[in-house]
Amino acid sequence: MSSRFALLALLVPALAAAQTPDPALVARARAIHERVITLDTHADINPRDFTKARNYTQRLDTQVNLPKMEEGGLDAAFFIVYVGQGSLTQEGYDRAYAQAVEKFDAIHRFTKEIAPTRMGLALTADDVRAIAGSGRKVALIGIENAYSLGTNLGRVKEFHDRGGRYMSLAHNGHSQFADSNTGERDGKWMHNGLNDLGRQVIAEMNKWGIMVDVSHPSKQANLQAIALSKAPVIASHSAARAIADHSRNMDDEQLEALKKNGGVIQTVAFDSYVKIKAPDSAERAAAIAKLRVEMGLQGGPASQTDATRSQFRARMNDIDKQFPPPPMATVADFVNHIDYLVKKIGIDHVGISSDFDGGGGVAGWNGADETFNVTLELVKRGYTEEQIGKLWSGNLLRVMADVEKVARDIQAGRVK
Repeated sequence: MSSRFALLALLVPALAAAQTPDPALVARARAIHERVITLDTHADINPRDFTKARNYTQRLDTQVNLPKMEEGGLDAAFFIVYVGQGSLTQEGYDRAYAQAVEKFDAIHRFTKEIAPTRMGLALTADDVRAIAGSGRKVALIGIENAYSLGTNLGRVKEFHDRGGRYMSLAHNGHSQFADSNTGERDGKWMHNGLNDLGRQVIAEMNKWGIMVDVSHPSKQANLQAIALSKAPVIASHSAARAIADHSRNMDDEQLEALKKNGGVIQTVAFDSYVKIKAPDSAERAAAIAKLRVEMGLQGGPASQTDATRSQFRARMNDIDKQFPPPPMATVADFVNHIDYLVKKIGIDHVGISSDFDGGGGVAGWNGADETFNVTLELVKRGYTEEQIGKLWSGNLLRVMADVEKVARDIQAGRVK
């Protein structure tokens, strides 16, 4: 045997051993995973998946549903009342409001009528712990884009009464309240952060107990919102800009402001926010753009129907074979962001989110059924059970409880 092949014979078993986790470590990670409450702060939904005929009790072609949550040990998820940014007109506001109510109603229908013995709706931090302790999965509601409020500030309380527990003031595109991170793309701004109406919405959210979400708005809007809020804020699904330079991620200045405020950044496992890669080839980009136009899917995942979702994925598989995409970011890449954030602002200010069914996912955590892989990677890196519990839910629930207390104090006149 040549020396080159002899060396290879020695290396292959060693490499295989390095890639196979120690069974004792896996067992320890599984025990921790079962004991902590695992909470994902961002999972998009389609109301069509919350009907009696088709719903999350079934293993649907979605990244999140009850069978997948049970397989992966995901205990809780914020289901998202998302509306895309539209025209700043009464017609646009009315349409967005109707879309928001449809999603609120879908979540209530599922937890109250379709599967109340398997999933409960949590309205407080204590509810999360109680429902998880009962053996059921936990649903919470987050509001992505306050556009659906229109200009009616009374809807802030209405959305709280409907179960909304966090809300962002903008999405992709400037809203009637705040600039979006997308202003960086074209250098065009509308409000230089928040406008007067946006500042009033922050006050109303503090008063009624809705966490202020600083994912998606612009940096200036975020810094202003953090400074204004009387309660800790969250970034419901963002990563570290120092690692991946994307406008959706938070830079160090925003992170320091969030820490000072007592808030938490829910690190997002969204491939293109976790790892900046070379752009698609011109051929691949053209093929995807053509497919979206042909199928009428310019609105992204939320515009897909039951039938078009599987058809789109099948045709995307064909495009992937013809024009291979760059390699997907991995769970290890994702946890690199957690490592950075913990070192930068401390373990008490970092959490975990996926953005599943809204484009999220990395290799190894591309569905709720793979949730354990995140805990395993954290254990590999030396995080303790206490730290993992904080990352998965403890920090978010602490902020949620703080926001509840501030709301009570404001309503009682103890805080002006």
